[in-house]
Amino acid sequence: MQLPPTVTTRAFERLSEIGASAEGKALRIAVEGGGCSGFQYEIKLDDPAEDDLVLEGQGERVVVDSVSLPFLSNAVIDFSEELIGARFVIENPNATSSCGCGTSFSM
Repeated sequence: MQLPPTVTTRAFERLSEIGASAEGKALRIAVEGGGCSGFQYEIKLDDPAEDDLVLEGQGERVVVDSVSLPFLSNAVIDFSEELIGARFVIENPNATSSCGCGTSFSM
């Protein structure tokens, strides 16, 4: 069963810290062909579009386009702060493998 992705409180808090909604922007999570494993994530601040799934929390929005949505079923969108840097991360149960950078995956 396909369920929409979920967004952690930490990810919404980070969007709030950077003032995404104050600029009318949302965090866009998209899946594109390419990358070292076949697919790659595109994560950016963007304007929501008509056919986007909108996930809202703490006054912030995360959007996923209809083409990317099946690839992100049951995924968790989080924000991670590690020694290598702070970034939005996607824990995707659909990915069978991923590369070291965490932005490319295969299914």
